[in-house]
This record gives sequence, C-alpha cells and structure tokens, in this order.
Amino acid sequence: MIADGSEDEEKWLAEGIAGIQQNAFYMHRALDTNNLREALKYSAQMLSELRTSRLSPHKYYDLYMRAFDELRQLEMFFKDESKHGCSIVDLYELVQHAGNILPRLYLLCTVGSVYIKSKEAPAKDVLKDLVEMCRGVQHPIRGLFLRSYLSQVTRDKLPDIGSEYEGDEDTVMDAVEFLLQNFTEMNKLWVRLQHQGPGRAREKREKERNELRDLVGKNLHVLSQVEGIDLEMYKETVLPRVLEQVVNCKDELAQFYLMDCIIQVFPDEYHLQTLETLLGACPQLQPNVDIRTVLSQLMDRLSNYAASSLEALPEFLQVEAFTKLSNAIGKVIEAQADMPMVGAISLYVSLLTFTLRVHPDRLDYVDQVLGACVKKLSSKAKLEDNKATKQMVALLSAPLEKYNDVVTALTLSNYPRLLDFLDAETNKIMAMVIIQSIMKNMTRIATADKVEALFELIKGLIKDLDGIPMEEIDEDDFKEEQNSVARLIHMFHNDDPEEMFKIICTVKSHIMKGGARRQTFTVPPLVFSALRLVRRLQGQDGEGAGEEDPATPKKIFQMLNQVIEALSYVPSPELALRLYLECAQAANDCDLEPIAYDFFTQAFLLYEEEVADSKAQVTAIHLIIGTLQKMNVFGVENRDTLTHKATGYSAKLLKKPDQCRAVYACSHLFWVDDQDGVKDGERVLLCLKRSLRIANAAQQMASVTRGSGGPVTLFVEILNKYLYFFEKGNSQITGTTIQGLIELINTEIQSESTTQDHASIAFFASTLRYIQFQKQKGGAMGEKYESVKA
Repeated sequence: MIADGSEDEEKWLAEGIAGIQQNAFYMHRALDTNNLREALKYSAQMLSELRTSRLSPHKYYDLYMRAFDELRQLEMFFKDESKHGCSIVDLYELVQHAGNILPRLYLLCTVGSVYIKSKEAPAKDVLKDLVEMCRGVQHPIRGLFLRSYLSQVTRDKLPDIGSEYEGDEDTVMDAVEFLLQNFTEMNKLWVRLQHQGPGRAREKREKERNELRDLVGKNLHVLSQVEGIDLEMYKETVLPRVLEQVVNCKDELAQFYLMDCIIQVFPDEYHLQTLETLLGACPQLQPNVDIRTVLSQLMDRLSNYAASSLEALPEFLQVEAFTKLSNAIGKVIEAQADMPMVGAISLYVSLLTFTLRVHPDRLDYVDQVLGACVKKLSSKAKLEDNKATKQMVALLSAPLEKYNDVVTALTLSNYPRLLDFLDAETNKIMAMVIIQSIMKNMTRIATADKVEALFELIKGLIKDLDGIPMEEIDEDDFKEEQNSVARLIHMFHNDDPEEMFKIICTVKSHIMKGGARRQTFTVPPLVFSALRLVRRLQGQDGEGAGEEDPATPKKIFQMLNQVIEALSYVPSPELALRLYLECAQAANDCDLEPIAYDFFTQAFLLYEEEVADSKAQVTAIHLIIGTLQKMNVFGVENRDTLTHKATGYSAKLLKKPDQCRAVYACSHLFWVDDQDGVKDGERVLLCLKRSLRIANAAQQMASVTRGSGGPVTLFVEILNKYLYFFEKGNSQITGTTIQGLIELINTEIQSESTTQDHASIAFFASTLRYIQFQKQKGGAMGEKYESVKA
C-alpha cells in the first residue's frame, strides 16, 4: 500500500534509513573482524529495509542509495578471499541461503560481480544466472531498483571488444543478450506499475512512473556503449529486439519514452541505415503516443548529422531517407485521424527542415512536403489555434531562410496554396516576412510573371482581405506595411524595356485594386519606377514603334496619367500634383512638349479645384514655379500661358507675405540662364515691382493690425532678387534702382513706428556687406556696383 501522507512517508523513510545505519554498523564491525557469517547476517538485515512498499519512488531511491553505498564496502570485502576464508564459488552458493528473496538477490548480484571479475566461471554463465534469478522479485518498484543495481555492478564486467572479460566462451553477443533481457524485464515491471492500486490513483502512478523511467532507459544507454555492437549486429539483433519490446508493451508512456531513448542514445549513422525498421514501428504504437515529437527528434538528429558530415550525404541518397520519412509521416497522420492540426504541421516542418538541409537542391522534394501539408489542411475549414498558425509560418519561412531568395519560393507550386489557409492577419505577417527576405538579400524580381506570383503571395498587403475591417487596422502597422510594399516595388527591374514595362503594368493592375488608403503609398514608387524606364528610353518618341511594342515614352506617360489621376479621387491632391510635375519634367527631358503641357494642365486643375489649404497652396505654387523654370521644351505660346497662370496663382494667395514671395519667385520664369529665348528683363522688373507693392501693403497692414510697423524681411528678400538679376545683366535693373530700395529699407528700419526685428536687420546688414565686398573686389562687377552706396 502506497502512503498518502507526506509526513508519514518521511517518518517511514527515516525509520528505514535508521535500520540500514544500525545494521550497517554491525556489518562493518563484522567485516573488520573478518567474520563472514555475521557480515552476511547483518547485510541481509540491512537489505531487508528495501522490502518496504510504503515509499514513493523518489523516497525509495534515497533509501536505496544508502544501501548501495554500504554494498560497495561489502563488495570490497568479498574481493579479498584471504579475509573471509571462503572461495568465491562457495560464497556465490552461500549467499543464496539468505532468508528473504530481496536481500538474497542483492547479495547474489554483489557476489556475482566479484565472481565475474575472478574469471573462475564464464562471464556469460554468471550474467545469465543473475538476470534469471532476479525474476524472483516481481514487485515493480523493488524489482526495478534490484535490476538497476544488477546493471550497475556488471556494466564494467561485460564481455566486449577490448575488454578483459572477452574470451573464447564469452562474446559480445553474450553481453548484448544480458542487457536486452534485463531491459525487457525492467520494462515489464515499469509497465506493470501502471496497473497497481485503485483507478483513482492513476495520475499519481503516472507521476511515479516518470520518476522511474531513467532506470529503464539506462539499459539502452549501456547497450549503446558496447563497443562490439556494429551496424550489422544493431540492425539484425539489437534494434528488432528493442522495438519488439516497445511495440508489445502497449503502454503509451513506455512507448514514447523508449522510442525517444532509441533515437537519442544510438549513433545517427545507425538510424540512417535502419530507417525503414525504425519508422515501421511508428504506426504500430498506441494511438495516443506523441509520435510527432518522436519523428521530429529523429529528423532533427538526421538533419544535424547531414549538416556536420558531408560524407554522409551520399548515404542519405542511397537509403532514400526522404522517401521513407515522407511515407512514414503520411502513414502516422493517416493512422491518427484525431491528431491535432498543430501536430501534423509540425511534422511537416521537421520534414521540410530535414529536406532543406539534406537535399537543398531538390525543389521537387520541398514542394512535395508543402503539397502534403496542403492535402492535410484541405480536410479542415481553418487552422485550429495560434500554435498551428505559428507552425504554418515556420513552414512557409523555412524555404526563404534556406535559399535567401524569394524567386526560388516562387517556383514552388504549393507555396501560394498554403498561404491561402492563413487567416487575414497571419497572411499579412507572412507577407511582411517575404518582403523582408527580399530586402535583406537585395533580390531582384526580373519578370512580370514572377511579380504576378509574388503579389499573389503578399496579397494581404496589396488589397483588403475578408476578415479585417479597415477601421480596425492599426494606423502605425498599416503605414509600416505599405511603406514595405513601396520599397518592394523598387526591387522590380529588368534591363529589357519591354519586360520592364510589363512589370510596371502588372504592378499597376494590382495596386489600383488596393484601395484608396494604400494608393498614397504605392502609386509614387510605381510612378518613379516608370519614369526611370522613360529616361532609359529617351529619344524614342514612339512614332517609329509598332503597336506591338509597348515600351515607348508616350505609352508610359499615358499609363502614368491614369495612375496619378486616381490619386485625386483618394483624395490626395498635393501628392498627385507633385507626381504630375515629376512627369512633366520627364516629358521635358524626352522632348515631348504636348505631353509635358498636358501634365502641367492637370497640375493646374488640381491646384484650382482640390488644393484648398493655404499652406498647401504655398508649397504647391513654389513647386509649380520651380518645375516650370527648368522646362525648356515649351514654345513661346505654351510657356507664356503657363507662366501667366503661375503668376496669377501667386498673386491670389491668401496671405500677403506668401503672395510677395511667390510673385518675386515668378521673376525667374522670365529669365533663365541656359535658355537664350527666356530673358525678358522688363517682365522680371514688373514681377519685382509687383512684389514690392505687395510687401508694402503687407507692411501697412501689419502697422494697422499691431499699431506699429511690420518686419522689413520682405524688402530685404526683394533687394536680394534685384541684386541677383542686376549681376545677371538685366538692363532694366540699375544701380539707381538698387540704391533707392536700400534707402527705403533704411527708412523703414529707422522709423520709430517699426518694431525692431533683429533677424531682418542682420539679414540687411549681411546684404550690404556683400555689396561692399563686390565693390572692393573691383573688375567688371565692381564697376557695376560703383553707383550703389551701401
């Protein structure tokens, strides 16, 4: 009867230890006086304490170790025949007369160890006798510890290659037979423990069995260390006998633990050469055995073996390891119909890891594993839980990590089919993993077909998927995802213009379906990718190209016009306006005046109809002016029309300072250094005078508003524009004009009503120093400034 209370158990353990110590004391006294009869008497009484059934395995182990330490002293006494005056053969017979069987067998094992060492009898006979005699103890816990002691005292006396106990009569096979028999009997005792006691104590017995399992497993560990066991013996004798016991015991705990032991203790090369036998046992195990973990550990061991030994790879091919493992996994999954999905997927993860390590060049094997997983998943409506989802992500990530090349993954037909089983959120996570792999490895996607396949893989980021309402998406996560897609578009490249245009059209077809929120992120990289292609095609106006040739600047610009127009409906007019101006500049570089004019027209329409915020208007008008100033493709009429519009928009800005700055910026539209036809000094002067009037109005308005004068910064800025055009040779601007403006600024600064603005004063002082510097420098420029008194 097993004790229920831990306090009672502690008391019984203390009583047992006290009994061992007391009898050990008298035993040692007998040993000191070489009194064999008394030594055997007290040693038997000491060992009788191990007959208890009251202790749990953990407590019984403490008691056993006390007795074990004393038995080592007794063994030393038995070795010295001169002390006890009895031959080892007679001693072997003598200890068998002990009254109780458990003390008798412990003493028999102790003497048997000495008997083998004496070599007065063949080791195999003594070993066979001991292992048979130990059957006399059938109590599970007592029997297990007894046989553990037998294994302990004989492990260094087994007949083995190079061992002093190997001879004509004693062979390695005798050692193997002894260890296998002891293992078999111990496993039977261990399994029997499960059926002891009432059913309600099942959980407690399960815990006790787990505490005892290493006693059984040590037999396999000792067996694996026998030097004489070669591959042939392991294949023909050891593994079949061990597996026979594993399968026949029909105990879930024993089967799982022992299969794990086999995998862990025996060499990897042995597993490889006996793969069929080992895998053949798996479907025969009990339905609830965690065979997934067993197979995963086996494949991990074999994968590491392949990775650490290049010489082993031919062996893997020779024994068709992949085919055998794949078939075994299929049979196990089929046999265990109620296996959780996470278990099945994790098996495929292990098989894929094995395949990628052992057969990295066999993409057909990789696709076969993915296909098997697709088949299994097809029977389920969806993944069961987060654990299954994580395993799916691990399965899909493995090829990316191995090949460092998404293009390789794109050739796997079952890869996108697996992605379809992910929920919308996980699909996005996997899409980010794919993009990160591309960016990390700088992978170039070079064909439209591959771009199409890639977008199918990352569709969770390209368009709205069922299951995630847009309003529930975290804004920061969304921005990170779409920025990743934008960076990805720049990784699409092909030196062939036709193929590159196909890629651009493919990207366009996908991102145009992505929804308004996404297009503000994805349209700009598409536009710039197309403009890079346009610049590669400069000089082709499309006139000589046939309709079958899509890669002409005109057709690309036509497509871009449609793409950018979509942004105005998002709405994102400021972004659309910027992109129209970029396209206009590219058309200018290609000498396509009508297209450039059309893009400017679109930009002006957006400005008029959609850009309502005053700050956005200021930014937009300066972008328009800056872009138009660099255009050289326009004829006089078109340029005048666009310049007139830009100047008109500038004068209509909401705030006077913004008007002033935009108007004087327009002066550059009438004087372009590298365009001889665009140097109209009179219109430059008109712009500057107009800006001066606006500045003056702003100054007066500030005086009325604040009761004092406003800052003179605008006047100093206009002065600098005058100096710029004066130095450029504009005859309409003279030294007298500049002198008059300087005096105006001085007057404003000295005015009592003007609030002192130190930044403006410093700006003005710096400008005057510049004028003084030019005068002192002399030369032609110095002469020009001679009439200016700074």
